[in-house]
Amino acid sequence: MANNIQNLRVPTSEEARINGRKGGLASAKARREKKTLKMELEALLEIMDEKGDSVQKKMSFALIKKAIKGDVRAFETIRDTIGQKPKENLNIDFDKNREQAQELLNNIKVVMKDDNKD
Repeated sequence: MANNIQNLRVPTSEEARINGRKGGLASAKARREKKTLKMELEALLEIMDEKGDSVQKKMSFALIKKAIKGDVRAFETIRDTIGQKPKENLNIDFDKNREQAQELLNNIKVVMKDDNKD
């Protein structure tokens, strides 16, 4: 374990401002790099071969072939890309859970009471 007390010190407002600025600049740089990568990939996907097919079209066909052969991940990628991803619903019945929690708490109290008698 490091014994560096500097890590526990609350930074001054000036230090916080400087650190915040550093983080903001790094974030802006990362956003620019992601944007550049996205633009480069989009441009590469539009490249046409001698038959007039785009790289994107070839990739789509390759993905469909994999899905037809039984690749579940390829199927999921296609499904999600075309907007048919199933929604994940989580239904919680708070009243039922509250009753179960109260029942569990009561059982614990009974057991603790019995243990204290011994």
